[in-house]
Amino acid sequence: MATAAETTIAKAKKPGWRTLVRSLRNPKSAFMALFGFASGLPFALFLGTLYAWFTEAQVDLETMGVFSLIGLAYSFQFLWSPLVDKVDIPVLRRLGKRKQWIAPMQLLLGIILITMSLLDPRSALGMFSLLAGIGAFASATQDIAINAWRIDIADEEATIDILSTVYQMGFRLSSLVGGALGLIIAARIGWPQTYVALGLILLAIGVVGLFAPDPEKTGAVIASGEEIEQLYRPGELLPKVRTWGLLAVGLLWALAIGTVLVFMVRSMTALPENRPNPTEFTATYGPLIVLATIVLPAFVAAWLVKLRRQGQHVIPAEGGTGARAGQVTDHFYRALVLPLVEFVGRMGWSLVLILALVLTYRISDSIWGTFAYPFYLGELQYTNDEVAFASKFFGIGAIILGLAIGGWLIVVLGRMFTLTLGAVLAAATNLLYADLAVGGATMSAVSRAIGFTWAVEQFGGTEKLARLMITIGGENLAIGIAGAAYVAWLSSIVAKGYSAVQYALLASLTLLVGTLGRGALGEMIEERGYYFVFIFTALIGVVAVVLCVLEWIREARAGRNSGVVAPDHPDARPAH
Repeated sequence: MATAAETTIAKAKKPGWRTLVRSLRNPKSAFMALFGFASGLPFALFLGTLYAWFTEAQVDLETMGVFSLIGLAYSFQFLWSPLVDKVDIPVLRRLGKRKQWIAPMQLLLGIILITMSLLDPRSALGMFSLLAGIGAFASATQDIAINAWRIDIADEEATIDILSTVYQMGFRLSSLVGGALGLIIAARIGWPQTYVALGLILLAIGVVGLFAPDPEKTGAVIASGEEIEQLYRPGELLPKVRTWGLLAVGLLWALAIGTVLVFMVRSMTALPENRPNPTEFTATYGPLIVLATIVLPAFVAAWLVKLRRQGQHVIPAEGGTGARAGQVTDHFYRALVLPLVEFVGRMGWSLVLILALVLTYRISDSIWGTFAYPFYLGELQYTNDEVAFASKFFGIGAIILGLAIGGWLIVVLGRMFTLTLGAVLAAATNLLYADLAVGGATMSAVSRAIGFTWAVEQFGGTEKLARLMITIGGENLAIGIAGAAYVAWLSSIVAKGYSAVQYALLASLTLLVGTLGRGALGEMIEERGYYFVFIFTALIGVVAVVLCVLEWIREARAGRNSGVVAPDHPDARPAH
């Protein structure tokens, strides 16, 4: 049972607007918003807006094929997450465990954007490629560190739920600034001036970020020497056994990293017509890389946990000798294997449920995303301007509103309630598109009934545009609510001290099923049509709903068994 002091604290911190305001007024939330903005801006500039600049500069698309490689930095960022989690940068370490990576990456990105503004895309395409590649790597690296900072810095006031929501708001806002607004600004002042302005913004955030709180002061980060010393205490695995586990996991990670490097070398050295397709590479080798870096290492970690719990091959009570001067294998084990051992040991068989939920939660909205524009432009015959306005401006606004609602629901009704509600809404909104696929009579009726069609027509729009906007708005509102709860939940099950690796690995699984299923979905669209596909994606979204309920039950039981308030309850303290 909870102690009297815990009960008093819970009563003093009733969920509602006061809890939300308290969290938002915390300086950590302001820095989180800045970091979220800094995380989303390079993503929009390198993977979207830059191509518009190249198109305007009349750069041959075939020679630009290498630029699609920069997306791999985001797809496989977990491959170097152990470095970000455990390697300290000389001199910069005094900034803090996470800020030593965040601030330099932001400053580097600002410098890269300003440097790119000084170059001509047509005559300096090689330098553009180099800068964009370095920029994407720096952007993905700061994402790893920012996610870890968010998890490590969370406390009872600046909760992980609110920080996760604020982070996503900043990210979505920056994607609007770097994407749609970037196009508008560039049309008026030019691309070089636009990239200078956005580069200066990142430089400013990098400077301001130096003053962000340090996770070390919360006790969230474990010192390197302390971790290695713990490995040699009685009851811990013998060094020989740890080495075998490290060799197995290290070999799997080496194969994965080697596969990516070979692909990049082939892509950059071959003629444009002979370059491998990055999309096909991600779809074909992505699951194998995830298998080699997450699934199989998880089995190795489970084996190590089992040996330790059964007392097999462990250091005897009289054999604890302390750290052995930090052997090289100890440092590699600490960076690569220990985060998995900690996670598997803490979760046990619950890990099966968690991985199933991670794999399926975003499936109903992610699996058909590749076919969105063919559906809007080809099937429904909307114009580019109509789709851009409905999906970018109005759609992003709906996502931000959904995030705000999701954050409030988490505070008032709990994380797991909101997570489950988000899964229900994400699945149900596919029915909106099913109606749109057969003429949109229902969506038109809803739009007219609430006066939305009339409002759109006052600004020169049509009923057809209103129908598309309300459909996209409904879906994005659901995505915002689901996204707020999902990132908060994912962050809550990650351990402080191992957050960079654990979060990066779990996040990499999120869109895996969607990636694998797109080929089959494309064939299904050709054979059955969009209406059938939307009904199908709505039904498979039910799987995520069921898993959410099971996870809700698991967390509630875990809370009761530990004698504390369940972590999904709005009165509960963060799960760290």
